[in-house]
Amino acid sequence: MTDPARPLPTDGAEVLRRLVAELQSQNEILRYSQANAESASERFETLFSSVPLPLMVIDEHDIVAQANSMAHRRFQPTEADRPLVSLMPFVSEAHVGKVQQALAQAQSEGQGEATEVVFAIGDSGQLTGDLHVRRLETHQDGAPPLVQYICAVIDQGPLLAERRALQESAAALQERNEQLHASERRLEAIINSALDAIVCVDKDQRITVFNPTAAALFQCPASDALGSPLERFLPNASEALAFTQTASQALLGDLTARTASGKELSVEVSVSVERHAEGETITVFARDLTARKRAEAHRAELEVQLRESQKMQAVGTMAGGIAHDFNNILGAILGNVELARGDLSAESPALISLNEIDKAGRRARELVRQILTFSRNEAPRRSPLALEEVVHETERLLHVTLPPGITLHLDLAPHTPRVLADATQVEQALLNLCTNAIHAMEPGPGRVTIRLAPLMPDPRLRERLRLPPGPYLCLSVHDSGQGMDAATLQRIFEPFFTTKPVGQGTGLGLAVVHGVMRTHDGAVDVQSKPGQGSTFSLYFPALRGAQAVNPFHETHGGAATAPSAPPASPAPGVKEAAPAPEGQGHRVMYVDDDTALVFLVERLLRRRGYRVSTYTDPQEAAAALRADPQACDLLVTDYNMPGYSGVDLLREVRGIRPDLPVALASGYVTAEIERSALAEGARALIHKPNDVEELCATVQRLLS
Repeated sequence: MTDPARPLPTDGAEVLRRLVAELQSQNEILRYSQANAESASERFETLFSSVPLPLMVIDEHDIVAQANSMAHRRFQPTEADRPLVSLMPFVSEAHVGKVQQALAQAQSEGQGEATEVVFAIGDSGQLTGDLHVRRLETHQDGAPPLVQYICAVIDQGPLLAERRALQESAAALQERNEQLHASERRLEAIINSALDAIVCVDKDQRITVFNPTAAALFQCPASDALGSPLERFLPNASEALAFTQTASQALLGDLTARTASGKELSVEVSVSVERHAEGETITVFARDLTARKRAEAHRAELEVQLRESQKMQAVGTMAGGIAHDFNNILGAILGNVELARGDLSAESPALISLNEIDKAGRRARELVRQILTFSRNEAPRRSPLALEEVVHETERLLHVTLPPGITLHLDLAPHTPRVLADATQVEQALLNLCTNAIHAMEPGPGRVTIRLAPLMPDPRLRERLRLPPGPYLCLSVHDSGQGMDAATLQRIFEPFFTTKPVGQGTGLGLAVVHGVMRTHDGAVDVQSKPGQGSTFSLYFPALRGAQAVNPFHETHGGAATAPSAPPASPAPGVKEAAPAPEGQGHRVMYVDDDTALVFLVERLLRRRGYRVSTYTDPQEAAAALRADPQACDLLVTDYNMPGYSGVDLLREVRGIRPDLPVALASGYVTAEIERSALAEGARALIHKPNDVEELCATVQRLLS
């Protein structure tokens, strides 16, 4: 083109040359611009393809117009994966709205961004990255501009992994700090709740830790003790700690400590030394030996009580076994005396000797009953009982024999609750205590005091006497006699131990009291010192609320019988048979391992008109019944036989002949034995030794 300000040359050839030269210049410029444009396009393509980020160019319809190799590798790692033709199918459902918002922002503002977008890759993979979008416009001649969007995905996976690692590390650090704080709190709680005094000192032996137990032991608050030298409370601490220079732990043994007020006490001390860069920390553990000595004394007392209880139990077992054999001997003696009387005339001089034998045997029988009471082998017949009535009855009996110089005083609390007890046994125990109290003061002067009061024993008394918790009635007997020394107190409940002269006591009185209280779930306690008299206290569990009477069995002349159904009325038109004379037509089988007793019972029952078959071996008796189940009308068997008890024979008889009445006889009958025998179907329990009339009456009653 020509410059309008420049004058046109007049020569036409010159003008043409100039035009050609200008055209050539413009062509050069055009070629240069085109070359630059092609070079820029090549540089763009090279840059687009070599950028290490997934890049995509998409149009307004989400069609991928161009994508670099990184985008193809990340969004289509295998041939089987979805091809990269659109961007939105790769966006997870939760982030679709976020991506659409970024595209809309790029359309309106020219650029947009969506952070931490999750793209689904393949079947199970995913890519988490930030999406950056920029709008591109390509102008066309005579047409609206072409709008496209270039999208760059910056992978945030490593950054997120590092962030998660940092977060986990921070959480772990926080957890360790919390654990450290919790450990410090636990350590502080342990130190503060320890039963031993814990004192920590620094290298100068100045107190840095002083727990509450130490404050209580040394009678000094922690605020006053902190910073004080250790020798303030442990005067010999420096000498003792000198032994810990080469050891981390040491037991210093018993040392003398001093409280803040200057009171000395004995403590057991051990130390622990912790050495570190700043020096060392010494922890002193001090334990008061007063409580240990008190506990050792209490344990020794309990061990003595346990040995005493085991000794009494062993003696009771031995006494019960002796009583079993002694019963058989007494039964044979008393039974033969009765038979001999029947064989003699009223004028026979031998009757005098027989009467003396009978009296001696009866005294022996009472002695055996006391042994059985002590050994808990005679079950009490307990019922609700007012102890004040027993006291008044005992007072009435004692006034008859009370020496002139001795007085009896009653101190009874009003309206005391009742107890579940056997009146005869309780009266016997109280009478024994009062008799011993009177003998301790003879010939007088003296005073016996009987007290009755409700009581709620404290835990120490319950532990010492082995009493369960609950209300009790305390029945005590106090005398103003000479009292007893410690050696006598340890033996007073032993059977046959007595301080009375020979012939004036059997030594069974207090043993019987001990046995009575055990059978009543109570206890007996004694307090006595030389010159201060003695006090025996009986503790009975008090009844609370309504108490039903146990109708398990009744007693008739020494035989316990199971409850029986009322006799059936005879059928109309049928006359009742008249009772047969004693023994007529009745067959009795008697089984006992004692030959003398078997011989006696056979003679006794035959004389009364019974037909008797006797056996000393229960197996032979069972075999005889098995051979002829109708061979007898009544079976009387001893309970205690070697290797085969009467209950075993009873069970076997039940299988042979269920309707056969069976009676068990023994002098070693406990409540458990009685319950098991009656549960197995025994009709009666005969307590040996019995009078002849009592035995025959029981046999006659069972056969009728």
